[in-house]
Amino acid sequence: MTSTPLQIERKIAWIYLINLAFYLIPLFLSPYPLWKIALSLAVLIPFIASYFWAYKCNYRSAYKPILVMVLIGTAITPINPGSISLFTFAGFFIGFFYPLKSSIFFLLSLVGLLFGLNEVCHFGNFYFPLYGSALVLGVGMLGLAERKRYQHKLQAQQSSQEISTLATMLERERIARDLHDIMGHSLSSIALKAELAEKLIAKQEYELASTQLIELGQIARESLSQIRHTVSDYKHKGLESCVTQLCKSLRDKGLCVELYGEIPKLPTRMESQLGLILTELVNNILRHSGASECYIAFDKQADQLLVEVKDNATPKPLVEGNGLTGIRERLDSLGGSLNYNLDQGYAFSVSLPLLGEAT
Repeated sequence: MTSTPLQIERKIAWIYLINLAFYLIPLFLSPYPLWKIALSLAVLIPFIASYFWAYKCNYRSAYKPILVMVLIGTAITPINPGSISLFTFAGFFIGFFYPLKSSIFFLLSLVGLLFGLNEVCHFGNFYFPLYGSALVLGVGMLGLAERKRYQHKLQAQQSSQEISTLATMLERERIARDLHDIMGHSLSSIALKAELAEKLIAKQEYELASTQLIELGQIARESLSQIRHTVSDYKHKGLESCVTQLCKSLRDKGLCVELYGEIPKLPTRMESQLGLILTELVNNILRHSGASECYIAFDKQADQLLVEVKDNATPKPLVEGNGLTGIRERLDSLGGSLNYNLDQGYAFSVSLPLLGEAT
């Protein structure tokens, strides 16, 4: 499952629902028929459900609960003008999940909706749209600020993780060098002893040859023991190390890089192939795109893994060469697929099936 910054705050999400008190205030300020009160309270059930749904969403699916909130607020406004409170929740999530230009567009659309509802419901003054617009825009800006805060927090965490991963990679390289040194010395000694034993046998000096063979066997056993000890902690570097290195390469070239979601643990073969696929996509960005921003997103679902690599370069008609052909061949061997669109930069989406895979 993809982890989003907002999921970190899910445990205290109930606290923010205290703002629904403003939704309930109109019910006590003037006499309301019992059916209006009951209906106003009833719609809170799907609204609260959509509120917590938003906390579980990522940036690609957040529009669904936001739309539900807006629809509920629109439907209840003729009965309870306290629906302004409901629109502010939608405004916060708009600001949090979407970039500045998109957020402003959607927030202004909400403002237009409030003015439209004021006309349809004949409230008789502009208190509803003006007060509601101020709240929606203000809370939406809070959402934008919160988004920036979470991004900085996650980038700091990712930098810490990358440092840790790079330290692990350096340690593995040290072990590899140790292994090379052990094998080089041991094999040289074995070759020398074998050659000496061969010459002694040719001279029929069997006792001395036997001594050399015994020493040769001892060296071989010691070497085997050393090798087993050295490689006992040496494992496949994995997808996480590969992604960390790719992010570092992009940043070294001056790109702003964002990593979304948790890097999953996959079978060794799948990790290896996916690492090569991501390497090819990142190399294309470094060589051809001229981008200044890039993000890599992981979304692990029950039966498939979705990986998206996107940049903000000005797209040009794409002609598939050896690189993309190689990616498709790798994905075919895993039962996966590659899709891309050029609407806003270069966006490549990789889908891999997870059913039946052993971890």
